[in-house]
Amino acid sequence: MLVTKAGAHGGGWVPGSGEVAFVVDAGIGAAACAMLWFRRRWPAGVALATIPPFILSLSAGAASLFAVYNVSLRRPARTALIMAGLHQIAIIGYYLLWVSTYPFWAVWLLALTELVAAVALGMYLRARGELLDSLRDRAEQAEAAQHLLADQARQAERTRIAREMHDVLAHRVSLIALHAGGLEVRRDPGPDEVRETAGLIRSTARQALEELRAIIGVLRDGGGAGDEAPHAPQPSLPDIARLVEESRRAGMNVELDMRVETPEAAPAALGRDTYRIVREALTNVSKHARGTAATVSVSGRPGQGLHVTIRNRLPLHRPAEAPLPGAGLGLVGLAERVTLSGGTLWHGPGPDGDFVVDAALRWQQ
Repeated sequence: MLVTKAGAHGGGWVPGSGEVAFVVDAGIGAAACAMLWFRRRWPAGVALATIPPFILSLSAGAASLFAVYNVSLRRPARTALIMAGLHQIAIIGYYLLWVSTYPFWAVWLLALTELVAAVALGMYLRARGELLDSLRDRAEQAEAAQHLLADQARQAERTRIAREMHDVLAHRVSLIALHAGGLEVRRDPGPDEVRETAGLIRSTARQALEELRAIIGVLRDGGGAGDEAPHAPQPSLPDIARLVEESRRAGMNVELDMRVETPEAAPAALGRDTYRIVREALTNVSKHARGTAATVSVSGRPGQGLHVTIRNRLPLHRPAEAPLPGAGLGLVGLAERVTLSGGTLWHGPGPDGDFVVDAALRWQQ
């Protein structure tokens, strides 16, 4: 702060006038400097407490100026301006006690310049620190959001890969189990029957391996981090007849009632969802209700939607052999897909004793 010794004919202490006055002045200045130790905890209080030492001591001017700077660095602008104003008013007492050589306006202007510089520097550094903290917080939030999105994307890809593998293998493996089970329960199968069943098992296993190899091959060759999981070969609505025929050849009692005008014209997504609903339902019949009759009904037209119903009689007795293992998530995954496409899917025991899978799908014109 402004330090101006009094002239030979003015008030105040002049070096050489007494060692006691020098020691008192230095002690007050040291006390003002000691107050700065608490500047971080009580910035405004320290700035206010340095005003009396600033008036009474020449050596307390630097501590007073630093206290004002500290307030502007750690407190809002309003508090900093109030403290700077109080220190500027204290210049009056400082001038009357210590200065007589220079005019009052010069001392007032010099003090005002020092205080404005201290407040401006403190506010600038405070604003810069807040900006850096804000940018750091935004960067951390963006990084956390990126990690969250990456985790969600990985989880979605894992789920989709699991569904694709389920779609490829579950039905084929259940058909193989049906073929093998039919061969097992026959007491004296003839050579022709054994040969035919073995051929069906071989062809079904070959189809499952080819579809599995296609998915694994794409997964192995996909080198980019953003590569999506491959899709299994996509079926269509006319493929439902082939699906039902494969189930019949495996020994299932399945009837198909297809009442759809120009199934070839159905949208790809609609045909894919319908095929997967029928395939999942027939797979569950082969696992949990082996030997019961099943009916597949598909009807609809553009603009009216597509209605799919698969029903089978619930088994009266628990099968002697353990059912084929399954995760129980096939119909849950289908329900999610149907819901996303704007349709509905319901499954459960009906009032007539049948287990029913019923789906209503959108078919826009």
